Amino acid sequence: MADYYLVRLARGPAWDHARRRRDQDGWDEHAAFMDALTEEGVVILGGPVGEGDGEDSLLVVDAESEAAIRTRLADDPWANEMLMVASVEPWSVWLRASAG
Repeated sequence: MADYYLVRLARGPAWDHARRRRDQDGWDEHAAFMDALTEEGVVILGGPVGEGDGEDSLLVVDAESEAAIRTRLADDPWANEMLMVASVEPWSVWLRASAG
């Protein structure tokens, strides 16, 4: 079974709470960055947690280490100002539905 990391991203100090997630400054650049990580197979799943836009976002990441994840996410145009890494935890997948 594969080992992954669960990464929780919290809203940063530049987040405009009056605007929806996709209306935040720099959304297109952030979305392109995240799409590229997904295409590379680094991000397996990701999105907001909670109703509507959610508060935090959760990513399932396939990476060598927490340090590697933090290094990659530091290149996100939203890093530290719009989104901050709140936690990175190893996750061992023991259960998986069969395909089909």
